[in-house]
Amino acid sequence: MVTINLGMLHYVLDHVYGAFVHRTKLSTPFFSRGWGGSKLDLLEKLIKQLFPQVEGQNWPPCLIDPIWKTHWETKSAWLRVGEFKTPCDDQILGALPPECHDARVAFLAPKFVPSHKLACVVHLAGTGDHSFERRLRLGGPLLKENIATMVLESPFYGKRRPVMQNGSKLLCVSDLLLLGRATIEEARSLLHWLDAEAGFGKLGVCGLSMGGVHAAMVGSLHPTPVATLPFLSPHSAVVAFCEGVLKHGTAWEALRKDLAKEEVTLTLEEVQERLRSVLSLTDVTRFPIPKNPQAVIFVAATDDGYIPNHSVLELQKAWPGSEVRWVTGGHVSSFLLHNGEFRRAIVDGLSRLTWKESSL
Repeated sequence: MVTINLGMLHYVLDHVYGAFVHRTKLSTPFFSRGWGGSKLDLLEKLIKQLFPQVEGQNWPPCLIDPIWKTHWETKSAWLRVGEFKTPCDDQILGALPPECHDARVAFLAPKFVPSHKLACVVHLAGTGDHSFERRLRLGGPLLKENIATMVLESPFYGKRRPVMQNGSKLLCVSDLLLLGRATIEEARSLLHWLDAEAGFGKLGVCGLSMGGVHAAMVGSLHPTPVATLPFLSPHSAVVAFCEGVLKHGTAWEALRKDLAKEEVTLTLEEVQERLRSVLSLTDVTRFPIPKNPQAVIFVAATDDGYIPNHSVLELQKAWPGSEVRWVTGGHVSSFLLHNGEFRRAIVDGLSRLTWKESSL
């Protein structure tokens, strides 16, 4: 009788999927055009400014003014699609491709329930998530729990994808930092709009994989308590691109050649160390503890080929009071099979917040 190790099967599935997507010549690798030159220098400086000088001090979110159009409605719910100018400052705006300047968002909410009795969760995109549909499917069943869903289209993705970019494969390392910085500012502004303009009683932010890293950053930096729900997410992009499956989809030779223009010839190990140094700016353990760490729930997979278990535990250790929940599977299989656990985490995280008093 042959005993099958299901955990190993999940782990192998991640690597088989990764080999097909990232090791074949079907698409270009990540960072095929190098580091990003002066943009990278600017972003390293600006990202360091994210960290408040004083504990508990955060810069306020910008107020936005989305223009909404109703996409569809039923007897019990409606879906609207909105657009707004990205709230990034002039330096970030100047570094962003023109296609990224206008943000797009989908907003799914139940009818006939006062907003102060509703919660809303902003869903951020994982790597390769170019549309609203998957995240709307995740949030749709939560309508019966009086939880609305707001889905942000990431910069560099969907209709915001630069013309020269092939699919999800960002051209430069600086693009990854730009994507993150813009996503953080846009998500925080959406949360501020939901609070100050729409009057929702509870708020949250969630995301899967890369989206979970951004969700953790947003939850950390937001000035008021929000449920923070990273799913299948590392504590840093270093883990994804230097340790997990994505390291096989990174253009190491292009990065080496780009550095060689200014420095002596570097070994592959030295190039990898340089990327580690740059991506350490995305280390969420360096960010402030969220205002209500009890409303932080990480959902991680037991046999994830993209995200090692130690990475999730580092985040839990850095944010005392947060919770880690484990689902059986790998990165790909959990993404497909465990939406119920993700929804349960959303409901439970929001339940740990107090309702905002109605201004009516």
